[in-house]
Amino acid sequence: MKIAEYLRCEPDIQWEYARQIGIKYAVGRMPDGHMEETAESFELLKKMKEKYEDGGFKLAVIEPAPLNQNIKFGRPNRDVEIERMCSLIIHMGMLGIEVLCYNFMAHFGWLRTSRNIPERGGALVTGYRHSDIDHSQLTEDGILTKESLWENFLYLQEAIVPVAEQAGVRLALHPDDPPVDSIQQIGRILTSNDAMEKAVNLVPSPNMGITMCQGSFCAMGENILETIKKFGKMGKLNFVHFRDISGTKHDFHETFHDNGMTDMAQCILAYKEIGYDGYVRVDHVPTLAGEDNDNPGYCNLGRLFAVGYLKGLYEMSQKELAHERIV
Repeated sequence: MKIAEYLRCEPDIQWEYARQIGIKYAVGRMPDGHMEETAESFELLKKMKEKYEDGGFKLAVIEPAPLNQNIKFGRPNRDVEIERMCSLIIHMGMLGIEVLCYNFMAHFGWLRTSRNIPERGGALVTGYRHSDIDHSQLTEDGILTKESLWENFLYLQEAIVPVAEQAGVRLALHPDDPPVDSIQQIGRILTSNDAMEKAVNLVPSPNMGITMCQGSFCAMGENILETIKKFGKMGKLNFVHFRDISGTKHDFHETFHDNGMTDMAQCILAYKEIGYDGYVRVDHVPTLAGEDNDNPGYCNLGRLFAVGYLKGLYEMSQKELAHERIV
């Protein structure tokens, strides 16, 4: 397992923190407002990679993919977005950037109805309550059925999976967050273990797998340890988001990484047991005292706590397995 940190493409204090706490790998985001150009241009992506390298990090994962709502809605110009994704994947392969994390959430992406829920000691976290949304109210995108989503997802997969295989890039499909059936009559399909297994096998490839977002699978009501082992043994575990929640998919909130519903230590042991050697990053951290809450889920102090906790569990897992070998 390789611990990475989510770092925007322009150096900031989080880059300094990451270096100081021993992070060597970056999960990079293409520049906001210029994602399309960066995805299409080998030279722009190369410069982005070099910027991370100059900062002391290997750019290992790109998250998210460039804008692709036309693909998700099956609009006539979706092929332009698909061509852009293919260009990005090809360029990633040429530059040795190993993983692309993408999702298939239409209109609503990572959605929360509250951003200032008190957690332990008054730290602030995000949450989702399905009943807080008027689901009879349609968005400007109208109605999108789950059947149409599956058709549109297959269309995408048939285009990008062969390209990824040829380029040597691993695709890591993120589950829906929240994993509810629909929001304002916009369907959502990646809401269970069975759905994720179906999705990664629509176009079979050793390069196609999932982002094991622990919080999303926990909200689904899935057994996290069994899920890790299931997809790990299938060879479909390509990236990990290390986070936790409290509640159910219709009413949950984020937690400190040591204060949720999941036995996080056992999760790390499960990754070791299946031999997972890919990348993991912490996600959706609390906002701590003294910080503003302008970027909920991604403030600095909570990330420092979460990375330290993850590194401690990882060291524990190494020693646990070493002890088993000695015994």
